[in-house]
Amino acid sequence: MEITLKTSPTSYRDTTKYFKDYQFETSLISMSIAQEYGTGTEGVNTKGARAMALEVMNLATFDTAKVKLNYAEGPNAGPALVLLHGGSARWQYFEGIIPDLVSHWHVFTPDLRGHGKSGRVAWRYALQDYVEDIGAFLREVSGPAMLFGHSLGGMVALMVAGQCPELVTAVVVGDSPLDRDVWKANTDEHKLAQTRSWRALAGGSHSVEEIIVALKDCPATVPGQTRPLRMRDVYADDDGVYAHLAPRLYDNDPDMIGVLLEDRDNFLAGYEMETLLPSIHCPVLLLQADPKCGSAMSDVEADRAMTLLPQASHVLFPGLSHLLFIENKTVVLQAVEAFRAQVRATV
Repeated sequence: MEITLKTSPTSYRDTTKYFKDYQFETSLISMSIAQEYGTGTEGVNTKGARAMALEVMNLATFDTAKVKLNYAEGPNAGPALVLLHGGSARWQYFEGIIPDLVSHWHVFTPDLRGHGKSGRVAWRYALQDYVEDIGAFLREVSGPAMLFGHSLGGMVALMVAGQCPELVTAVVVGDSPLDRDVWKANTDEHKLAQTRSWRALAGGSHSVEEIIVALKDCPATVPGQTRPLRMRDVYADDDGVYAHLAPRLYDNDPDMIGVLLEDRDNFLAGYEMETLLPSIHCPVLLLQADPKCGSAMSDVEADRAMTLLPQASHVLFPGLSHLLFIENKTVVLQAVEAFRAQVRATV
């Protein structure tokens, strides 16, 4: 089922153009980050979503018996909603949308193992490891919940829904790859070079300030570009993206990133869409970024998933990249709320 939005997403660029347009898009993304984090964009009078989110979220830890998970919890204002961040991120990745969710959801958002302030477990970063952590979190902390996962978080959410159906009421997948073989095929040398550079900076051995400086010479991946680029070729030296990424890498376990480089088959074990997706019987919403802007979810995967998932909905966002709600939270939240209304109407 395709969910119809009342308004169409705003395209940040003409996706038939090339690198100069991408540079313009990154300036818009940076403005969005500045507004969300309250870092001071000229002409913007905003408190910043970071401060707003911290005011209503309480921090706690949960011991799964294998690792301690750091998490944030909002007030009990409705059904449980568990937000699962992407790779190399942390719970604060959702700060821009948390203030919009806490008025009608009971929001929980953990740091995945090896991310943020959660514990580290040497070389135990397969998808199945994350799935077992979140399954325990649902049983012991949040109770049955809707899962909203971005990127890696969406992959984890789908596997949790397949393995723990009694604990998952619905799933929102934020531009995640949907099949291990497609994920592997799309991991080219440019992405591997970027991942290797991130691993070298992760783990707390470098200060955040040092990471910011080093990031500027790290490889950058740009949709449609085959020649090597550095981040400074794409972002200005004073761009907010460096300050956004550096603290996340500081908190990352280098082993978590290393698994993606050196143990990909084990990392992806159990993530075969032909067997996983038919096993998920709760409603699932697929949020797909624009393939021309570097989406992680391909058109082929989305089309196939719609035939494999027993209860599937799909929204494509023209002009939005993999960042989704960082670029345009209004249309993403609108899609989530339309999905919620649809789910409630069928219960």
